[in-house]
Amino acid sequence: MIALIIHGGAWNIPDILLEGHRAGVARALEIGWNILSSGGSAVDAVEHAVKSMEDDGTFDAGRGSHLNANGDVELDASIMDGTTFRCGAVGAVHRIKNPISLSRKIMDDSEHILLVGEGAERFAHEHGVQLCNPAELRCSREIDLWNSIRMKEDFQTKQPFQNQPSDTVGAVALDRTGKICVGTSTGGTLNKHPGRVGDSPLIGCGTFADSAVGGISTTGWGEGMIKVVMAKTVIDLMEMNGGDPRSAAEKGIEHLKRKVDGHGGVIVLNTRGQFGISYNTPRMARAYRSSAMDAPVVQI
Repeated sequence: MIALIIHGGAWNIPDILLEGHRAGVARALEIGWNILSSGGSAVDAVEHAVKSMEDDGTFDAGRGSHLNANGDVELDASIMDGTTFRCGAVGAVHRIKNPISLSRKIMDDSEHILLVGEGAERFAHEHGVQLCNPAELRCSREIDLWNSIRMKEDFQTKQPFQNQPSDTVGAVALDRTGKICVGTSTGGTLNKHPGRVGDSPLIGCGTFADSAVGGISTTGWGEGMIKVVMAKTVIDLMEMNGGDPRSAAEKGIEHLKRKVDGHGGVIVLNTRGQFGISYNTPRMARAYRSSAMDAPVVQI
């Protein structure tokens, strides 16, 4: 069995942006699926699927991400191998085009898990990961959006998950060896305080993989996800319920709402290649496929 599930953010995606989101998650799924179906690893599939969404200006990840309160792009990402439990993550980086690839480099070549800011960029330089000009990550859409809200005294970073863009991206893959890998990447919340780090680079909050149980990537209001340790909570629910990813996903979102009035969504994959999807925002972009299916599914 091989399987792959992708998400492109949970929020109130307007009609005019539906096609871009649909195309973006479908393309990421195709890239990752081609790797898995040719015998490639779950780690490669996840990295390249997420990387494609970081390069797609549609999403709040990589190029085209939200601007922080200084008008800069700061990126977070993480990746985890559920067989070895090795993982890597970056937070608040300004000069990294593909933070998911730097996260993998940390997972593969470092004794550490999470590197942030200047230290993460120094590690990138030392290990041959090319740095980019921060201006390359900014786009006119996000500059205009930031200018429209930055002087509003009542604006809170939680609001985007209800009525403004917020497109954390993620992928969960199962390969032919039984390895499960998860990756998550984001530009974070609109107008966030410089240096703010959300759930996406935090193992157990935005990302978690255990090849004996399953994997999960989250999207939504990061502060809420952190408070309930969302990713590990859902994996624990799935382990206790006999491996049902749908029930675990739904109970996880109920828990998020009940405990901290949180908004967002999750994608979950179990060891049998079965999927769970749940969200409490108006829409969530996602795509998935397994070797038990005749064709991929793309939904928003």
